[in-house]
Amino acid sequence: MPTYLSNRMAYRDSLCYTVCMENFVITPIAHIRTPFKEKFGIPRQSGRVGAPGKIVFEPQYRVQEAIRGLADFSHIWLIFDFSKAHADEWSATVRPPRLGGNTKMGVFATRSPYRPNSLGLSLVKLVGIEHTKSQGDVLVVEGVDLLDGTPIYDIKPYLATDVKTDAKFGFSTDCDSHRLDVDDAKLSAVKDENAREKIKECIAQDPRPAYQNDGRTYGMRYDEYNVKFVVDGNKATVIDVEIVK
Repeated sequence: MPTYLSNRMAYRDSLCYTVCMENFVITPIAHIRTPFKEKFGIPRQSGRVGAPGKIVFEPQYRVQEAIRGLADFSHIWLIFDFSKAHADEWSATVRPPRLGGNTKMGVFATRSPYRPNSLGLSLVKLVGIEHTKSQGDVLVVEGVDLLDGTPIYDIKPYLATDVKTDAKFGFSTDCDSHRLDVDDAKLSAVKDENAREKIKECIAQDPRPAYQNDGRTYGMRYDEYNVKFVVDGNKATVIDVEIVK
């Protein structure tokens, strides 16, 4: 084939791809139900707190064949939408809260929700599959870091090749070691022991931005519980638990 024809075909294919992508629309295949009703208090990464979740497929995807073989995997990747962080514009740099709010990092070097495309990636443990009459097959997962009702765009199995023993973790290495001691006496109001432990662990991981250390009262919502706490130095004290009807 003459070079000029090859170049014209390559240009045509490229142009077609661009046009098609401009009109490309992705829609959720599912939504996830989690105990996190508000953004504050959600673990910064998946797997750090064993919080439960259930992935409910949209009606057109409630097809058993679509999840054939999935139960043989222990963990799955979720591609999701930061649905509460949509913005008209994006910035090339962001200020990660764990770095004090002053240090700028490139948006692609962070997991900030404020991105050109509001897509996130989360790794969760697949606990099991519930067969229901009203919602079809529901995926029961653990270790979620997603807001209740988050749209899920795709699900993929976690493979052995995903594990990289020589990986480096950039600035996140120093941030992940910080923890708070938690005085959880007031958490006795949470009768569900499992929920009580999850709330305590969420607080222990210090959901505050690193630049906030001013003695204010913080509140986080976990399932039906609105939990208030204060922080003094490296100690968090739960001061009130309200049951939200």
